[in-house]
Amino acid sequence: MVRDTYHHGDLKAVILDRAAALVAERGADGVSLRELARAAGVSHAAPAHHFVDRRGLFTALAAQGWRMLAAALAAARPEFGDAALAYVSFAVQNPGHYAVMFDRSLVDPGNAELVAAREAAGAELAAGVGTLDDRRAAEDPEAAGLAAWALVHGFAMLWLNGAIDTDGDPVATAQRVARMLFGT
Repeated sequence: MVRDTYHHGDLKAVILDRAAALVAERGADGVSLRELARAAGVSHAAPAHHFVDRRGLFTALAAQGWRMLAAALAAARPEFGDAALAYVSFAVQNPGHYAVMFDRSLVDPGNAELVAAREAAGAELAAGVGTLDDRRAAEDPEAAGLAAWALVHGFAMLWLNGAIDTDGDPVATAQRVARMLFGT
């Protein structure tokens, strides 16, 4: 007997895409593996082959998000201003991934894939900060990196949570803010 619901093209990718959309729509608490399986047309046990449980799902989603962010930052090289805009653009365009990436209660923070992806994104952001023409940034690159991350992450969170005017262009607004603080 052939079970149509068992075989699926790329179940892992389908589940991750749908999970990201649902997190963006209603938050992580509103996402279940059973619902994701139903939406993908597979048995309720099928996602467990890829994710084991919700924590595994969200760990994979966060790792995917960090890899996507690293790629966006790498594509924006070499200037900090471009990296800052890429960061904000990523957050605004991928709110489901972004939410899970920064909620350590949802993920296994020691997962090797997650750690590697997060480190890759951090290295890309640091490379952008390294282009700043600022004596203080050159003297203390660690503090400059933290300041830059706080700027782009804080701005993205304010935007995503509707705490600031969200009728404008988030990337253009982030560019104004980055220019104000970093002269980029």
